[in-house]
Amino acid sequence: MTTPQFEITKAATFDAAHHFPNGPQGSPYTRLHGHSFRVEATVRGQISGPMGWVADLGELDSELRAVAAELDHGLLNDKPGLETPTLEHLCLYFAAALKPRFPGLCRVVISRPTINESCALSV
Repeated sequence: MTTPQFEITKAATFDAAHHFPNGPQGSPYTRLHGHSFRVEATVRGQISGPMGWVADLGELDSELRAVAAELDHGLLNDKPGLETPTLEHLCLYFAAALKPRFPGLCRVVISRPTINESCALSV
């Protein structure tokens, strides 16, 4: 019998502004504008330790919220790695911040719920 693999997920939200300096000429994306974002981080693994869990959901929640707080009510373009702040680059940003603490991180999803857009990164 194979050992069961589980996935746990936490989510956080943040609001931030951005623009795409290299966007198409005359595009509205080149102008400064903002969004409400939702980020989800999923950790995959086997249950282990005295608690019998994949990872501490409280720690995942705390770390995810801390990274989101770094971006909240700021200009994304000002953050290293987010000079072109696409959903794809946001996924990479969160993955880089969380992976050292959560080696089982397997998925990051960034969405803009108000406009029905999302991007998922399989780590």
